[in-house]
Amino acid sequence: MNENSKALKSGVWYTISNFLLKSIGFLTTPIFTRLISQADFGDFNNFSSWLQILIVFVSLNLESTLVSAKFDYKNRFDNYITSVLALSILSATIWLIVLNVFFFKLFDILSMRRFHLNCMLIYLLTYPGLRFFQIRERCFYRYKATVLTNILLSIGTAVLSVFLVVCMSDKLTGRIIGYVAPAIFMGTIVYAFFFIHERKIDLSCWKYAIHICIPYIPHLLSLHILNSMDRIMIRQICGAEDTALYSLAYMCGSIITILLVSMNEAFSPWLGDKLYRKEYGVIRIFSKKYILLFFCLAYGAILAAPEILLILGGESYLEAKYVMPPVAMGCMCQFVYTMFVNIEQINKKTIGMAIASVSAALINYGLNAIFIPKYGFIAAAYTTLAGFIWLLLSHMFIVYKMKMSKVYDYAFIGIVMLVSLGFSILANGLYRKNGLRHIVLGVYIISLIFVAIYFKKLIKKVIAIILKKEPSKET
Repeated sequence: MNENSKALKSGVWYTISNFLLKSIGFLTTPIFTRLISQADFGDFNNFSSWLQILIVFVSLNLESTLVSAKFDYKNRFDNYITSVLALSILSATIWLIVLNVFFFKLFDILSMRRFHLNCMLIYLLTYPGLRFFQIRERCFYRYKATVLTNILLSIGTAVLSVFLVVCMSDKLTGRIIGYVAPAIFMGTIVYAFFFIHERKIDLSCWKYAIHICIPYIPHLLSLHILNSMDRIMIRQICGAEDTALYSLAYMCGSIITILLVSMNEAFSPWLGDKLYRKEYGVIRIFSKKYILLFFCLAYGAILAAPEILLILGGESYLEAKYVMPPVAMGCMCQFVYTMFVNIEQINKKTIGMAIASVSAALINYGLNAIFIPKYGFIAAAYTTLAGFIWLLLSHMFIVYKMKMSKVYDYAFIGIVMLVSLGFSILANGLYRKNGLRHIVLGVYIISLIFVAIYFKKLIKKVIAIILKKEPSKET
């Protein structure tokens, strides 16, 4: 099997398994929205929002260095991983102590109990081990262990969460324990694997990792703030019930985000290899198909948003359907700018990333402070979209200044984004005319079927690679 086929096979399987893992919260949402109150549902999303913010400080985002370290530490990659994991443990331990010492001063900001905070911190202490293992396997296009760990984590999280919510009187605590416990267990096992396999800790690896990560932290922190600050501010301004409505609609949009993250984590190692060999033409051609595939899938989620909300939360959550178009459009912007971020990250140009993300977060915070008190939780979706548009334009400019704009087709991206914006505006109007929307949704599904038929030879070839079969002569 040649390298491209190996990368394709690994990428497809990784995307499927990672999508299963990331979507487990989405798939179990219909159960939790019926088992717990809207207030508890809102508070769990507050917990999730703070988790996404604190993970940047606690983990230092050290995993982001592995793609470049694969080339810079070719002969001792496992030693690099073990050394950097030791730094991750040290950071998490310090944060565990500090946040517990100052817990009462931070309570009004965090809006969560000490036990829930400690569940989060222990999760952040152990989960990086599992992430490092999965990225290590992905860097060499080995997918089986990643698929297995993702499946086990997905099933374990779903089953334990539902079981504890049903059995415990404190539904919120049951939901949180069920979410963190499987990852804590598996992360601990992986830590043991790495430190038994490679015991030496090289402090020079810390210098290498910190040099890359420190400028990257403001970027990632600002990105998580951009994704999470709206829910935190809605919780503080409008209350837990409105947070629940917004969070469920945001979760519908997160179907697209989950797909984005899954596809990008499969795409980035391939991109790193092609950039290393300066095969810019190959990237440019593939990126167009890559963008069109993602956007076509995202359009379907936008059209079906009311049905998704009805399934996930019931009629009491339908009010949030108007949040979906701007959230989905923001996810599309995020997908495209992530492709540019990959280039910046692989080339270790992280300062520009930090400036772009910090400015986007400040824009988002300022707009939230103005519009949420006036127009309620729906306004937060549009303020977040404004932040993502700013990020997309900023990262396109950064890559242009790096003289790497030849990697992607800027004109093509601009046209696709404008079409998507028009589609999102159209979809918002279609929510008021269900009959017409169902017709459009039907046309969309039929169109996908015809496209699949038209590209059946390519699809058969991909399936043959995935299943380790030789393609038939007609392919």
